[in-house]
Amino acid sequence: MEVLTDVNEACQIGAKLHRADAQPVEWRIFEAPLDYETALAMMDARVAAIAAGEAPEAVWLLEHPPLYTSGTSARPEDLLNPRFPVYPAGRGGQYTYHGPGQRVAYVMLDLTKRGRDIRCLVQGLEQWVIDTLDAHNISGERREGRVGVWVPRPDKGLAREDKIAAIGVRVRKWVTFHGISLNVSPDLSHYDGIVPCGITDQGVTSFEDLGLLLTLPEVDSVLRARFEALFGPTSLAIAAPADQFANQT
Repeated sequence: MEVLTDVNEACQIGAKLHRADAQPVEWRIFEAPLDYETALAMMDARVAAIAAGEAPEAVWLLEHPPLYTSGTSARPEDLLNPRFPVYPAGRGGQYTYHGPGQRVAYVMLDLTKRGRDIRCLVQGLEQWVIDTLDAHNISGERREGRVGVWVPRPDKGLAREDKIAAIGVRVRKWVTFHGISLNVSPDLSHYDGIVPCGITDQGVTSFEDLGLLLTLPEVDSVLRARFEALFGPTSLAIAAPADQFANQT
């Protein structure tokens, strides 16, 4: 879920990314880990429905079982040990990891209602993560030419930084999909099977690794508040009785 982006100084995130009609984004949390291929199929269907005007925008918060995904720039040599299933993600970037303890947010927004500025959208997603980290007294930062949101780690040495979140989107018919992955309490040793994002001289971290023992629901509540500040109101999804993934909070 990576994308390379520079800060667009002309992007006024709140002004551009809020919908003028203030229609709420459907907010849904999946309680059980969701199979990756199932999630992609569900996301594809939802994106098509949003583009056709048949469904509201949505943010889905979930976990995946342990797995690796490969972007279109993934290099074979960066898959060091395929100890978990590897899936093509259909996004840019290289290899990344998803698994329990990591909050994945799939963000499906209609950019025809939000300024049609993909770079500004990505900048907004980055700011969403940075603001969420700031609420927990973690300093998250962008780095030009390097993917994700980064945390300085002077305790590890001069100029050392660890990635705490990956950011990446695709856009189809001006509707976004994919989104962010934020490390809350994953097993960081699972990253050892890949070169994350092709970067060899920096590491990865999490809330837990930084000494914050938080549950996913605790982080989710802050994610929702910070999302609404940047993108506008949300409303909790109500699943149909026949929905096999109806368990949510």
